[in-house]
Amino acid sequence: MSSFVSRPLLVRSVSILGGAIGFYLPLSVVPLFNERSAGSATVALLVATVAGELGTPRLVARAGYRWALTIGLTLLGLPTLLLLLGPDPALILAVSVVRGLGFAICTVAGGALTATLIPPDRRGEGLAFVGLVSGVSGLLALPAGVWAAQRWGFSPVFVVTTVATLLALVSVPALPTRAAVAPESAGILAGLRQPSLNRPAALFATSTAAVGVLVTYLPLAGAGRPGWTVALALLVQPAAATVTRWIAGRLGDRHGLRRLLAPGLVLSAAGMAALALTDSTAAVVGGALLFGAGFGVLQNTTLALMYAEAPAGCEDTVSAVWNIAYDLGMAAGAFVAGLTVTSIGYGGTFLLAGVAMLPALLLIPAPAVARGRRAVQPVTTA
Repeated sequence: MSSFVSRPLLVRSVSILGGAIGFYLPLSVVPLFNERSAGSATVALLVATVAGELGTPRLVARAGYRWALTIGLTLLGLPTLLLLLGPDPALILAVSVVRGLGFAICTVAGGALTATLIPPDRRGEGLAFVGLVSGVSGLLALPAGVWAAQRWGFSPVFVVTTVATLLALVSVPALPTRAAVAPESAGILAGLRQPSLNRPAALFATSTAAVGVLVTYLPLAGAGRPGWTVALALLVQPAAATVTRWIAGRLGDRHGLRRLLAPGLVLSAAGMAALALTDSTAAVVGGALLFGAGFGVLQNTTLALMYAEAPAGCEDTVSAVWNIAYDLGMAAGAFVAGLTVTSIGYGGTFLLAGVAMLPALLLIPAPAVARGRRAVQPVTTA
């Protein structure tokens, strides 16, 4: 088997790290910055991200990967400094929208570029390596942001977010500049109509909805407990996801991807159900661990499966569809949780998020579909 670690992939890892820190460091801090706009800030960030993801393939086709990543990292990092002006809800929403557009460009353009840098026969492990890079940033940044805000205030978090994100720009000139010419079968809306893409994406979206609930409301649910409880839970969740992404990548390359979907989904649902016991430190930390383990499996498996079944040259489409599922799921989770938390509480909301994942088991393709047949058919440009 060919090696999946190359110099361009290592260079690309720098912008992955910077973009992930720019996204995750303030993600759970902004809801604490203004509790009244907790849900709306997360929803605004993610809805803007989805809107940006729809237009990013066109931007990449015209400007190339370097300019796209430069624009994306700048929009993700620089507006965070405006939060130093104070917790005004309108300002928070505006900053969230601009940051969401930047994150969209980083994820779609960067994801498509990353896929072209990995040999197809090592795609599972290659994506797992990339997941390790982004997972390390999430592992450190998500709980570190909450911890730092509680210890030193919000301003240092926002400054570090901006600096870390913009520093990643130094790696961009060393990346490939142009995207490969996509075939006529490319197109985001067309990709969304393909079962081989939309079924794994929809399944993944059920787990990202739970992420939206967790990162937005776990800090609020644990407000009456020692500060380290939530920080530890937000630490073990991405840590577990990072480990299982690597394991899933190796197993998927060797034994097939689809058989990993059901275990990942069940583990994720069980973890959210455990989080419902918000008065128990063990349940909160253990639930975050279980959820992270299942989520890591689903992250790697769904993305690798979609790349494997899409026609060559459609990396932008796959990246956009998968990231739309990621962000729409998170936005939907945060939005619905905002409606339910006042009536059924934090514990009930976490339990509901776990139970709502289980019907997605029906989206897993039958084994007969998986044996050697490429499910993606040519589609017209959207």
